[in-house]
Amino acid sequence: MTHQQPILDTSPKVSDEVRKTTCYMCACRCGINVHMKDGKVAYIEGNRDHPVNKGVLCAKGSAGIMQVNAPSRLRAPLKRVGPRGSGEFEEISWDEALDIAVGWLKPLREDNPEKLAFFTGRDQSQSFTSFWAQNFGTCNYAAHGGFCSVNMAAGGIYTMGGAFWEFGQPDWDRTKLFMLFGVAEDHDSNPIKMGIGKIKARGARVIGVNPIRTGYNAVADDWVGITPGTDGLFILSLIHVLMKAGKIDLDYLSRYTNAPVLVNAAEGPENGLFLRDADGKPLVIDRVTGQPTAFDKPGVRPDLTATYEMDGITHRPVFHLMAEKYLSDEYAPEAVAEECGVPASRIRAIAGELARVAFDEAFELDQEWTDFRGEKHNKMIGRPVAMHAMRGVSAHANGFQTCRALHVLQILLGTVEVPGGFRFKPPYPKPVEAHPTPHCKVTPNSPLDGPHLGFVRGPEDLALKADGSPARIDKAFTWENPMSSHGLMHMVISNAHAGDPYNIDTLFMYMANMSWNSTMNTKGVIEMLTDKDDNGDYVIPRIIYSDAYSSEMVAYADLILPDTTYLERHDCISLLDRPICEADGAADAIRWPVIEPDRDVRGFQTVLIQLANKLGLPGFTDEDGSAKYTDYADYMVNHQRKPGIGPLAGFRGADGSQVGRGDVNPNQLDRYIENGGFYLEHIPDEALFYKPWNAAYQDWAVGMGLYDSPQPYLFQLYSEPMRKFQLAAEGHGDRQPPDHLRDQIRQKMDPLPIWYETDQTGNEGFTVNALTQRPMAMYHSWGTQNAWLRQLHGRNPLYVPTKLMREHGLKDGDWAKVSSPHGEITVPVMEMAALNDNTVWTWNAIGKRKGAWALRPDAPEATKGFLLNHLIHELLPPKGDGLRWANSDPITGQAAWFDLKVKIEKAEAPADAQSQPEFPPIKSPVGTGPKHLAWKVGK
Repeated sequence: MTHQQPILDTSPKVSDEVRKTTCYMCACRCGINVHMKDGKVAYIEGNRDHPVNKGVLCAKGSAGIMQVNAPSRLRAPLKRVGPRGSGEFEEISWDEALDIAVGWLKPLREDNPEKLAFFTGRDQSQSFTSFWAQNFGTCNYAAHGGFCSVNMAAGGIYTMGGAFWEFGQPDWDRTKLFMLFGVAEDHDSNPIKMGIGKIKARGARVIGVNPIRTGYNAVADDWVGITPGTDGLFILSLIHVLMKAGKIDLDYLSRYTNAPVLVNAAEGPENGLFLRDADGKPLVIDRVTGQPTAFDKPGVRPDLTATYEMDGITHRPVFHLMAEKYLSDEYAPEAVAEECGVPASRIRAIAGELARVAFDEAFELDQEWTDFRGEKHNKMIGRPVAMHAMRGVSAHANGFQTCRALHVLQILLGTVEVPGGFRFKPPYPKPVEAHPTPHCKVTPNSPLDGPHLGFVRGPEDLALKADGSPARIDKAFTWENPMSSHGLMHMVISNAHAGDPYNIDTLFMYMANMSWNSTMNTKGVIEMLTDKDDNGDYVIPRIIYSDAYSSEMVAYADLILPDTTYLERHDCISLLDRPICEADGAADAIRWPVIEPDRDVRGFQTVLIQLANKLGLPGFTDEDGSAKYTDYADYMVNHQRKPGIGPLAGFRGADGSQVGRGDVNPNQLDRYIENGGFYLEHIPDEALFYKPWNAAYQDWAVGMGLYDSPQPYLFQLYSEPMRKFQLAAEGHGDRQPPDHLRDQIRQKMDPLPIWYETDQTGNEGFTVNALTQRPMAMYHSWGTQNAWLRQLHGRNPLYVPTKLMREHGLKDGDWAKVSSPHGEITVPVMEMAALNDNTVWTWNAIGKRKGAWALRPDAPEATKGFLLNHLIHELLPPKGDGLRWANSDPITGQAAWFDLKVKIEKAEAPADAQSQPEFPPIKSPVGTGPKHLAWKVGK
């Protein structure tokens, strides 16, 4: 009898239809193919045609299917009926919810708009939400950047017109040495993984600088386990070695940076400011004529060394000041090695490697281009060293200057906007002057006088009231943190509770889990949200919150406006905001409802439009009071920020043939959907590099609507705006800082990057650095309730270096008490050898509060997971002066999460073997999910 092979279906039907949209499981915004079967989502894969991920999809992206099916999804609008924190709500209709919100908001707009504090989390639609807040008229708006990475963003904008991540990327195809600092592994992960794969495949080297060796650093050829908070000192030491050896690109510095710009060297109110012509243009000495000349004059050849005397005043080039500062012995490797935890020989070796690759392995591209001075070039010079950095160097109180130092390092090597180096993504690069300044003039029943956020040029741009007090509830753009371009979201609740600088009426938040993992001082913030005054009223009278899921924050709101999941909504990843561009082209994207919600929920942006229509906000309603937009999709197509420029750059014009600038196309969304949910416009070959100075790129950018006119500029090694703040602190100018801040401004706001110690007062006895990192499989907090992703990181030990494990007699599975000046936790530990000797760390946002996220009470996230947030405070320990000092960078206000210092002690395991502190369970409006989540699409 012959053997009968079983009949197998080797190509089962995966789906009836594929719908292409944009992922929302992290900030990469990858393209995805959503496979539909019987009208439901069956499978998610990467879109191979998409410019960001080219088909690659990570665990988060694939697990997006479980976000759509999460038991924690909110189901209907909710009104609080019990005390705050009780989780007692009743479901209401959308009509009632909107009426309640309008009833609270309308009187504020008519009488005192600043009484509304509107702050959003990781919504990826800040161009729209800021437009809403501006039309409401409140000055109190910002998104989460102030506690995420504003140091990186602002440091890059002020130095070179852009930074890492969404602003630019390495030239993955040509770089031969890639150096990364403190990178957050959950951000931009697919492009970085793809890029590292490319460069390692052709033998390029990777150097990772991070106290912790995980992820990208685990595959680095060379790992530098630096002491947290000392990256800036390490970078300045590299600069010292390179400058002393003459291994810097002098031609690049003279042509494209302000190194040759003349600076006033005389004492007085002009000291440290640039010498300018009658048109306000900075002057350089032309090597041909020996005379001061505008930096952009055709044919000028700037001199890096010549000084100039005028009216008895000597003017020196920035390069002189840099040489004086960075050739000082204080930056020699031997002087910084102990502080950084990096041997001097290793610092010199890394500097040597940077120089060798940048100069000895330089190459040329046969590509003609013309610069902004009209000079034609036959070649493009490649310097194949690229860098990348993120939150690890940013989330310190010296993070702004550290980020600037890193950009200066790249610039000295001539590796920015050249083949093989770091490249900007449209709409960047943009000089500071192309950005708005912040606005804060509040007028009842009227819009704010301009954008809330921006880049100050000097003290005249601070957001201060007539009496000098802060105009904003978060104290952004004040003398305490003058260059706080993203606001200070971590200070909103604390300041509102303290009535400092004033009281608010309504706190309106979106996707900001401020009662748990998104806040410093978790226990304290919970108390602030529930605190009552002597009359028995809540100190923060009203809280409106929107989220798609039953997070810890839901219990503390008075009104819940339930959001959709990302596959049930329209979204706009816009060139006006945080686009998906690559260095070779401008790109934007949409999300669209590939499925309809099965609950009574609405996309938050649509809800904002409905509120705007009911409130009669001018940007959303016509003069006769009729609505301009019915929902967010309508806004995406028909809104124009200025003539011809809308949220989406592709398929503009009546027939969809225009790009960047063009009339409204009523079928624009359909065209995006047909194209896979995105639009890409390639940059011409002659414009691909040298973007800030390349005439072809500048013209292309104007045509795309990125600029209204060409915006060539010089990289700012020396920051004149910072010097203006120093001058004010020295007593010059009409706008003066308070006396208690003068020394801080003079010392910290050096116009050339510096490093300073961030040790906080009151830290005696707390000597161990404590950090968090986000795992690649998670993005902020919502991934940890995902049925698939939970299996990767359901709990989080405290990782302790071998040295500290031995000193404290610890072994894997033991428990330790970890304390700071602010609080303590008791958690299980695990040994990790690839870790800075004096640093402990854990995965961020794994720990959950019992009752939240529809997790069961015995869920490992709620019993074994924990947060370091319980050890951190939004304020520094008191200094005895009666002032409230924010735990933030004194320049930008970025939350200094990573300056945390702790003490570690061996402890007995808690009786219930659960991580401490243990908060009482909260009641969730969606209850608890099933013990086993069974789900199947089709037969």
